[in-house]
Amino acid sequence: MFGSFSLEVIFIIGLASFRLTRLIVFDKITEFIRSPFFEEVIEDDEVYLVVKPNGIRRWIGELLSCYWCTGIWVSAFLVAGHTFFLDIFTPLTLILAIAGIASVIETIVSKWLGE
Repeated sequence: MFGSFSLEVIFIIGLASFRLTRLIVFDKITEFIRSPFFEEVIEDDEVYLVVKPNGIRRWIGELLSCYWCTGIWVSAFLVAGHTFFLDIFTPLTLILAIAGIASVIETIVSKWLGE
């Protein structure tokens, strides 16, 4: 047990953090959140996202381009929410954790089926 967090809670928050981080950094559905912080560059018929050059947009763009960096902030958000707003964050955390498990299963099945 770590403070008021059992290993089960840490595992669930870890899965929720994994899913929310992927949602923010990679998923198409949240592209509108990332787009103000990146410029599209086309080279050799390929599109690359490049962080905007300066200011707060650069800082946020750098954060959003780093899976590990975003993961730290997402984890802090979920732990703080679980600590101070348990009634609100419990369903949110469970939904994200279940979605995280589902995404891992989907990845395993896709690789197993050779897709």
